[in-house]
Amino acid sequence: MAARAIWKGRIRFGEVDVPVKLYSAVRDRTVRFRLLDAERNEPVRQKMVEPQSGKVVDGDEVRRAFETDGGDLVILDEEELAALEPDPSRDIEITRFVPPEEITHQWYDRPYYLGPDESGEAYFALVEALGKQDREGVARWVMRKKEYVGALRTEGTYLMLITLRRAGEVIPASALTPPSGRDLDEREIGMARQLISAMEDELDIAAFRDEYRERVLELVEAKAAGKVVRFPKAEEKVTDEPLADALERSLSATRKRRASA
Repeated sequence: MAARAIWKGRIRFGEVDVPVKLYSAVRDRTVRFRLLDAERNEPVRQKMVEPQSGKVVDGDEVRRAFETDGGDLVILDEEELAALEPDPSRDIEITRFVPPEEITHQWYDRPYYLGPDESGEAYFALVEALGKQDREGVARWVMRKKEYVGALRTEGTYLMLITLRRAGEVIPASALTPPSGRDLDEREIGMARQLISAMEDELDIAAFRDEYRERVLELVEAKAAGKVVRFPKAEEKVTDEPLADALERSLSATRKRRASA
C-alpha cells in the first residue's frame, strides 16, 4: 500500500487480537478559492465580530454555548466539554457479525482501509474468514477524541472499515410523503422497461469525473497563460413533454447510440 497510515489500532473480538493500520480510502478534491481584497488583490482573513457593534472578538474571549429548542443559550466551559470526551483507546471492538444486507447504503459515511501491522497472519486469516462467511462486523472505536461506529468488511484481499451514521441521522423512506398522480398505462411501463434494458451496461467508475473541478482548472490554467476560455452553454431541457413521448424519444436515442457504437 503506497498510502501512509493515519492511525494504528487493534481489532478485538473474543480472544482475537489483530494489529492494524488505518488508511484513508478517499481524498478531498473539493475546489477551494482564496479570498482576496477587491482593490489590492491581497489575501484577507475572516474574524469573529460582535454583530451589533462590529467589534473584533479575539479567540481567547470566545466561549461556547449550546442553543436549546426553546432558544436559550447554555454556556459550556472547555473543561466541562473535555470531561465528556471518550477515554483514549486503540481497540476496534467488534460487537457482532451481520449479513451485509443488514447495513443499507444510507448508513455508510466514510470509508477507510485497514492494513496489517506487525505480523499479517492473523490479519489475512480474518480477511479470509469474513469473505467465506459473507459477513460484516459491527465495530466501535475511539480515534482522535471521537467515538465511532462502523462496518468491518472485506475489499479484495484487504479489510475496509466504513464509519456509520448514528441513529437519528438517517431519515427512513417511510418518513417521506407517498407520491401521488395518475396510474401509468401498460405502454408507458413497457417502454420504461425497454429503456432500462437498452441502457444496461458495465459500471465504469473512471467515468465519474468531477467535471466542475476540471472546468475550473482549465479556466485557471488558461487565464494564467493569458488565454480566454469559453464553455458551451447547457442545452435547455424540455420539462412539459408527455411521459410516453419522452420515453419513446429516449429509447430511440439510446438504440441509435448503441448501434453507432
